[in-house]
Amino acid sequence: MNYKLGLIAVTALTLSGHAFSQQSLPLREMEGIADREHWLPGEVNQEGALDALQNATAEDAKPFTGTLEKPLQIALIYPSADTSDFWARNYLALTKRLEQLNIEFEATEFASRQIEHSLQATYASQVDQDSDIYDFVIFGPSELAIQGDNIEKLAKNENLKTFVWAFHTPLKFLDPQPAGWFDFSSAYGALKICDYMVERLGSDVTYAMNRGIPGITDNQRSGDFKNCVAEKANWNVVYEHYGEYQTEGGFEGTSLILQSYPEATVIHNANTAMSMGSVEAQKAVGKEKEIFSTGWGGTGLELEAIRNGELDATPMRMGDDVGAATAEAIKAHLEGREAELPLVFLGRITVAHDQMSADEIDNLEKEAFRFSGVGALDR
Repeated sequence: MNYKLGLIAVTALTLSGHAFSQQSLPLREMEGIADREHWLPGEVNQEGALDALQNATAEDAKPFTGTLEKPLQIALIYPSADTSDFWARNYLALTKRLEQLNIEFEATEFASRQIEHSLQATYASQVDQDSDIYDFVIFGPSELAIQGDNIEKLAKNENLKTFVWAFHTPLKFLDPQPAGWFDFSSAYGALKICDYMVERLGSDVTYAMNRGIPGITDNQRSGDFKNCVAEKANWNVVYEHYGEYQTEGGFEGTSLILQSYPEATVIHNANTAMSMGSVEAQKAVGKEKEIFSTGWGGTGLELEAIRNGELDATPMRMGDDVGAATAEAIKAHLEGREAELPLVFLGRITVAHDQMSADEIDNLEKEAFRFSGVGALDR
């Protein structure tokens, strides 16, 4: 690491800690482990570690009492140029929590779109080569499998502590593992929205899907939802469009669905960008009141669409948890407490929907965006 602790802190703080490797994992085995290329959070988290970090994230900040010779240097490589405000909000949550913790820092952002895999690879190589500049790197992969080698490259760099945003499925081949993974469980969110929609809409529903990019995230957000509604309520999917998590993909997929599959009364979207494109396609032909549409994530744009009667439901993340938890993890590393941290942090998820009162949505939004602020962000 490049940061230097001041003399006041040196006697109390160490930076050794543990490193998760292929040899040390899993800590326990769960069903289906042999068939997966990744670990589940329950297989890699020490008992009580996730609860402890969740509690620290939810509580008032307890400031860092050490000193640093110079501000921490943090590199962020993420698809923040996309429509979803997940990245911008967690950047704000990270920075505001660090300020509350009295940790001085400077952040450098390397922005891309989610489909710009090669650009992210270039950024990863740049940060790896310039590791004498940075102390921490936060990587929000365009897609986990595609960026796996780049994550491992950064994790191997002894000058850096590497955190991964927006994924909670550590790839088994990574050696060593990054210092931490911070995310919301897409599988849990899929089951939450499945249960809600089955209860609300009943059995034997015909629907269509705007899926993302083939990979772990879409397998959970779309695939687990598909399996759940089929098993619990005999729902029938008539069309699955891969919109690559882009607004244009949601618009194109929905236009095809409306034209060719008019029997579909529900459209399930796998992220904010596609759900916004889907809404626009429905509005263009006056169908927004006839189709039950979902989003994913409960971002400010989605909540505004729910208020406007354009979107019906979304699995809503308590969005600022990821950024705030990352700040708490940075503090733990500075204080030599990294061995106390979970390898995988998970934030909370509930369902926001159009049958909620304005006050109910407002209260959810205030809690979820307690650092980044309520309402759609100015982008």
